[in-house]
Amino acid sequence: MSMSLTDLEEARRALDAPLFADLAGDAEVSFEFFPPKSEKMEEQLWQSFESLAPLGPRFVSVTYGAGGSTRERTHATVARIASHSSIPAAAHLTCVAASKAEIAEIAQSYWDAGVRHIVALRGDPPELGQPFVPHPDGYASAADLVAGLRDIAPFEISVAAYPEKHPEAASAASDLDNLKRKLDAGATRAISQFFFSPDVFFRFCDAAAAAGIDAEIVPGILPVSNVAQARKFAAACGATIPDWMDRLFEGLDDHPGARQLIAATVAAEMCRKLYAGGVRHFHFYTLNRAELSYAICHLLGLRPQGA
Repeated sequence: MSMSLTDLEEARRALDAPLFADLAGDAEVSFEFFPPKSEKMEEQLWQSFESLAPLGPRFVSVTYGAGGSTRERTHATVARIASHSSIPAAAHLTCVAASKAEIAEIAQSYWDAGVRHIVALRGDPPELGQPFVPHPDGYASAADLVAGLRDIAPFEISVAAYPEKHPEAASAASDLDNLKRKLDAGATRAISQFFFSPDVFFRFCDAAAAAGIDAEIVPGILPVSNVAQARKFAAACGATIPDWMDRLFEGLDDHPGARQLIAATVAAEMCRKLYAGGVRHFHFYTLNRAELSYAICHLLGLRPQGA
């Protein structure tokens, strides 16, 4: 999807109507969860999944850490979704600290569990700020991982895109080259890292189209209710938190309810602007909580299926 800034001005004019009045409900969504580390967190994850599932997501994905126990928790979570639900489950898979043989084994076990969709990532080094060092018998990049997965089974494969450039990329152009390599290796779509300005996403889509990328690019949406946590995430993935947003959350430490409302308002308005610019697919980083994502989906016109 390509969108010029002139079109964005037109979209802004279209927003003179009430922002969320009677949207068509033609947006499609997906939700991302992380594997639970305790029984209590597991309960929260399943409550969130059950709250969001009636919205009929295209898929739900579960993130993945390089450590063995996290790996197992991801597998257990994804396998449970795949076996207990008709919603397609996607498993994240990274190159970090794993040989090609180990990855082949993990991917095959996903296929055997009924999982047909992999989110293929190079992955972050175990320690933040350290350079990525490939496993001696592993894949050196996400593009190599995509090609390797293609040889294992006919998975649907999503990859990551960075609207504000991956922190390790030499330039925006080289980052787009890398995205193109991942898609050319057999990926189906790109899911963007989160961002906080629609212009950032539209400019990125224009640059991707100009670089010859015609695959679907889905915006990743992070509804922020904890700015300190979001700042940590943003530092790791090259996203910018605007100053106005920082200021907006000041003084709300003792007001969790107000913080949630403000988080939903900010994220919903951005999604509405993306929608006005032609975006119809959204990927929500839920942090295993349903309310914010559910509220934004509701504002976008989504209703429980069969309701």
